Amino acid sequence: MSKRPPGPDFQNIAAAARRSLGSFGQIAPMMVGLTFTGIAGWTLYNSVYFVQGGFRAVKFNAITGLYEKTWGDGANFAIPYLETPVIFDIRNKPAEVITSSGSRDLQMVNMAVRVLYQPSVENLHHIYRNLGQNYAETVLPSLVNEIIKAVIAQFNAADLLQRRPEVSQRIAMMLAERAQRFYIDITDVSITEMSFGKEYTNAVESKQIAQQMAERAKFRVEQAEQEKRGTILLAEGEAQSAKLIGDAINNNPAFIELRKLEAARTIAKTIGQHGKGAYYLDSGSLLTSVASASEDAPIAGSDSKKGLSKIF
Repeated sequence: MSKRPPGPDFQNIAAAARRSLGSFGQIAPMMVGLTFTGIAGWTLYNSVYFVQGGFRAVKFNAITGLYEKTWGDGANFAIPYLETPVIFDIRNKPAEVITSSGSRDLQMVNMAVRVLYQPSVENLHHIYRNLGQNYAETVLPSLVNEIIKAVIAQFNAADLLQRRPEVSQRIAMMLAERAQRFYIDITDVSITEMSFGKEYTNAVESKQIAQQMAERAKFRVEQAEQEKRGTILLAEGEAQSAKLIGDAINNNPAFIELRKLEAARTIAKTIGQHGKGAYYLDSGSLLTSVASASEDAPIAGSDSKKGLSKIF
């Protein structure tokens, strides 16, 4: 019976390999260790990702698909090449939509609406699966445009101005309800601009001008009535004054003489204050001829300058 050949002597083979490699054979184990350490460090570095505050992450697994879970801010782990993190911004963002539509009374209305929105944190995996990261550009423009037109059609043009808060609230309620289907939370809705068509603007201006003219005509009528009342009262006052003067003359004829004396005193005072030099006025000019016609006859021995008064 033949004998089996002896098996390979691995120790002799390794010793021969070290002798053939010389000094390189002594550093080979060190190089292998460094290689494995570098691979481990690179794997650990790529398996950690950081989520900033105000952001959330979902992960996609190349084998099992998208996880139905959300990862918060801070350091998180993912298997390199198998898991890919997707970062979402969950802070409030503004979106402005400008549209034009017809009101209930068939007036063209131009309206700009600003919407504050944010994604639903618990449903980020649904948003990524159905809409992607640009979900707002995909959903909001058409959705806001449709709701604005539906709300404007329920109001007249004048009601849109007078009931503006109610219009804004109704748009917000309808938009929040519709956006929930796409897992989008509506935080606030504001009407930033509202204008009307040229025809309606001209009609409003014409109406305002007509109202101003009507108010002006009303004021003129009231002013004429006040002037009429003032004229009547003035005439009544003058008539009453004349009547009183007539009664005073009838009751006391000396009333006229008293008025003449008062007039003479006023004339003398005026000339004395504003005049220069000396003035000689007869009693007729000074209204001091208070005697009756029968008493105006000349008296013997009287001065030829009788009736003259000197005023300095």
